[in-house]
Amino acid sequence: MTEELIANMLGVRREGVTEAAGKLHKLGVIRYARGRITVLDRPKLEQLCCECYAVVRKESDRLLVTSSPAPRRRLRVIPPPVRTYATAARSS
Repeated sequence: MTEELIANMLGVRREGVTEAAGKLHKLGVIRYARGRITVLDRPKLEQLCCECYAVVRKESDRLLVTSSPAPRRRLRVIPPPVRTYATAARSS
């Protein structure tokens, strides 16, 4: 995931992503090098972000909860009828 992609997703300039990632890196919350971001301290990261994170997280969890997967069914593919010249001429 590039800084530009993150910036586009958040609706901010790429420079803002670079600055924020640098600050979080200095705080020891993330490791940030060569476009890779690794979260080192998730509780601290959650503490530093705005309260909207908890709301978004709760809603995401609610929407993405999956119950036991539905049993797989085999689909039977029925090919379309073959039209010959004789059947095409009759239907015209």
